Formats: sequence, C-alpha cells, structure tokens
Amino acid sequence: MDRRTFVTTGIAAGTALALGKSPLAFTTRKPDEIRVAVVGIRSRGWAHVQGLNRLEGVRVVALCDVDQGILENRQRELAEKGTETQIFRDFRDVLARDDIDVVSIATPNHWHAMQTVWACAAGKDVYVEKPVSHNVREGRLMVEAAKRHGRIVQSGTQSRSSSAIREAIAWMHEGHIGKPLLARGLCYKPRTSIGKVDGPRDIPKGVDYDLWTGPAPMKPLRRRQLHYDWHWDFDTGNGDLGNQGIHQMDLCRWAMGYDRMPDRVIGYGGRFGYDDDGNTPNTLVSILDYPEAPIIFEVRGLPSNLSAQKKNWGGSMDRYLGMSIGAAVHCEEGTLLMPNYSSAHVKDRAGNTIKQWRGAQDHFQNFIDAVRSRDASGLRGSIEDGHLSSALCHLGNISYLRGETVSPKQAASKITWPTTSAADVERVVGHLRANGVDFASSGIVAGKLLEIDKDSESFIGDADANVMLFRPGRAEYVFPDEA
Repeated sequence: MDRRTFVTTGIAAGTALALGKSPLAFTTRKPDEIRVAVVGIRSRGWAHVQGLNRLEGVRVVALCDVDQGILENRQRELAEKGTETQIFRDFRDVLARDDIDVVSIATPNHWHAMQTVWACAAGKDVYVEKPVSHNVREGRLMVEAAKRHGRIVQSGTQSRSSSAIREAIAWMHEGHIGKPLLARGLCYKPRTSIGKVDGPRDIPKGVDYDLWTGPAPMKPLRRRQLHYDWHWDFDTGNGDLGNQGIHQMDLCRWAMGYDRMPDRVIGYGGRFGYDDDGNTPNTLVSILDYPEAPIIFEVRGLPSNLSAQKKNWGGSMDRYLGMSIGAAVHCEEGTLLMPNYSSAHVKDRAGNTIKQWRGAQDHFQNFIDAVRSRDASGLRGSIEDGHLSSALCHLGNISYLRGETVSPKQAASKITWPTTSAADVERVVGHLRANGVDFASSGIVAGKLLEIDKDSESFIGDADANVMLFRPGRAEYVFPDEA
C-alpha cells in the first residue's frame, strides 16, 4: 500500500495496519506505560516533549518533524539526558506503528486537523495544539473522527485545566453578579513587521517543503522566515485571532456558556503600520452575535503609539481594565476578569475587587488520565470545545476576508450593534491614528455581515463565504473520503 492509498482509502477504513510494521528499537515497555510521538518539535512541540516526559508512566519514544536538522538535534538533546527516541520525518510513518499509543501535535495550524483525523483512524489518541483547525469544517471532522473511532482527543487550550478559572466561571454562573451582558476577549500582543522580500526564497536546508506544505496550496516561499511567520499567511495560519486569541476566545465562550455557533458575525480591521509579506490583519475586531449577549474580540498588534514603535514596542501595548491579553465578562452587577491561564477576579460596578481565585493543574496530565480511563468526559479541553472556540476565530477572519476597504466613518455606519459598537470603532480608530495610520490612503476593512445556520455550521446566502469553511487538501494530502 503506497502513501496515496494510505491517505485516501486505508486510513479512512482504519487499515493503517496493512502497511506492515517492524519493532522500534526501544527498551522493554514498562507495565501500563503510555508511549508518545510528538509531531512538530521546533518550539511548542518541544514543550510537549518535556511536559509529557515529566508524567509518571508516560514516555516520549518518537519525534517527528519535516526538518531533519531539528530532528537530529532534539534526539541528541534527549539522548544526552538518557532518553532514547526514534525520529521520523513523515507523520504517516508514525501512524504505521502499533507500538505508539499517543500522538501529540504541535505542527503549523494547517496540519492540525488532517493529522488528528488520520491519527484517530489509525487507533491513536491525540493531544492537538490550538487552534485545533485551520478552517471550520475541519474542526467538525475532527469531532466526528474522535467519536467514530473511540479515541481520546484533547485540545491544547490549557486554561481549561485552571481550577481558578473553572471556579470563577461556576461562581459567575450562580448569578452572584447578575446576568452577563457582554464578553470581551483581548489580544493586544506586539507584532512587528516580518519584512518584505522581492522574490521566492530558498527553502531552509534539511526541510522537506512538500511535507511542510501538506494540505495547503503549494506555493514558493515568499517571506524571510519559513518558521513561525506562517501564522501571518492565511494559507497556513489564522493571524493572532487564531494564534494567541483562541485562548481568550475559548474563555469568553466558556464563561458565556455557549455550546453553538453565533447567529451572525462581522469583523473590521486591517494590517497597519508596515508593508510586509503578511496578509492576516494585525488589527481586527470580531463581533459574534448571540441572542443572549455578544462576544467582542479585539486583536491589536501595534503598540500604544508611534513613539512606542520606535522605543519600546513590546512593553507599550494598550490595556483594557488592566489587561493586554485576557477576557472580561461584563455582567449587571460586576465584571469577571481572566487575565492569564491561572487566575481570575471579579470587580463590582465601583471597580473594587470583591473575589479572586488562583491555581491551575497540568493539562497534559488531564489528557493522560483520560487516555488511561478511556473516558472522554473527563477531558477539560474536549475536541468539541476546541472546535467551537476555534471556529469562532475562523468566523471573524472570514467576515474580514469578505469585506471591503472603506473610510472609518463608513465602517462605523456598517457596524451599528451591539450598543458598544460606535465606541469600539472610535477606540480602534484612535489607536491606529496614534500609530500614525493615515486612513485617507489606507482605509479600513469593514467585514461582511454574515448570517449563520448553527445546525449546519455554514453561512446563509453567501456561497463565497461558504467556500472558506473547508479546504479538502491537495495531491496526496487530502482528507479521507469517509471524513
């Protein structure tokens, strides 16, 4: 069975075993040991390796990455500490082994869903980084694959393992500060220019670019840096809304108790302050309309003003209620604030802190506990939750991509709800003007107002927007027919 057959038919039928396997050169498996392969080990995946190896009865036995150099270096680092690993460049070779129980995925966003679906069909449990998907339909396919094959799949939204946040949200749900009126997510994170090239760049030595590209469109590399800066290319990333912002979006949706898509979405913003090879917005406001109360999410990559760009970009981000990255739930009698992954506090209407919580648990341990028990209900970051929160980020981006460039005044006239909209537009415009943005020449993108069918997780009456909900893949990197 060749790789194309494996991808398009074999994995869909759960027949990865047909590939044949030979024993890995590992020491004897200890009783009840869980063997893990970590995929994508340059940055976040290296944290997976370290975090999982710390857990009792868990051993990272395989590393997978398209970069031969990073593979060999990481293997050597572990060997120096007495940890033996095998290395693989192609994820499908990992799935062909029956002596690997779990895969932990920290590849670029465009690979998350396909690797998860393949892994579930191959009988592996999966820990997958956020956002779990690159587009909306992918996320639902992940949920279906986990259920169909009886696999444990955890989303890397680690705030879900914070006892402080769990207790704070439960306390709010008890009604102590009244009805929620608005949830606001914040991602004010410094993002400087990634530079601009004048033509295609050479692929870094040792990188299999076809494997790196996978299901994304095959295009020449047109940015200085292959790694990390893929976040700012819509072919492979989702901008900061789907990078840092997914954590805070998940907090907003969790606190509001929403287990579905919104009724409609609109976003506005742009890529301001520099001309580079990125195409995702560094400034974006997404409004997700639920009948109970909206979620408004704000991304700002520029600092507080033009002077800060020159002197202290990273240390001069705007703040909202004391937070640059966080989530705030405004209720009738106070506001729940979640400024990080392990704490929360509540302020009354006068601004006084009336209650606070601290503490968090190990998200990897929660996943491993569920793997051992085979009880997915114990997961604190279920794939269903990961899908829905990721999808909210995708919706904001799609509205933006379906928008048009207009003046700030025209943008304000298009966004008349919720009641905070006029003030929100004014705040964003003021922030951009402080950073030297000339709207006479640049304008601002006013996204398209899109109505959503919650049952089908699709847009109503907009075929072009619906096309953006799914990308089946290319060549041998396609979703299985069953998926």
